[in-house]
Amino acid sequence: MKANLGFSLLFVSLLGIVLGLGTAHAGGGVAGTAKADKLDVCVEPTDVMRRRHFDFIKHQRDITVHQGIRKTDHSLAGCVDCHVRTDIEGEHVPIDASGEFCAACHEFTGATLDCFSCHATKPTGSRQ
Repeated sequence: MKANLGFSLLFVSLLGIVLGLGTAHAGGGVAGTAKADKLDVCVEPTDVMRRRHFDFIKHQRDITVHQGIRKTDHSLAGCVDCHVRTDIEGEHVPIDASGEFCAACHEFTGATLDCFSCHATKPTGSRQ
C-alpha cells in the first residue's frame, strides 16, 4: 500500500512539473522568468530596497515631474520591466496581481499598493 502511495505522489509531482504547474506561483507568474531573476544584484542592495523603495520612487517622481528626467535606476517603469514575470504562455503577469513581486510584499505587510491605479503593471514598450 505504501509503495502505491509513493508511486502516486511521484507521478502527480512529475506530471505537475511536466505541465509547468510546479513552477507557477499564486499570481500566475513562472519562477525564473523575470529579468531580475537572472541578476546578482538590484539597483540597490535588497535590504535597502525593502526599507527605502518608496523613498526612491517618490524621489524619481519628483525629478520626473519637475525636471523631466525619466530614465534613472529608480524609475517605476524600470522596476516593472525588471521584476515582472511571464506566465506559462509567455505573457507578462501584472506585477500587482496577488502573489506577484509588488503585491506579495504589500500583502504580507498590509501596505496599500496604489501605484498601479495610474501606472502600468506590465512593460508597455521597449525601453532604451
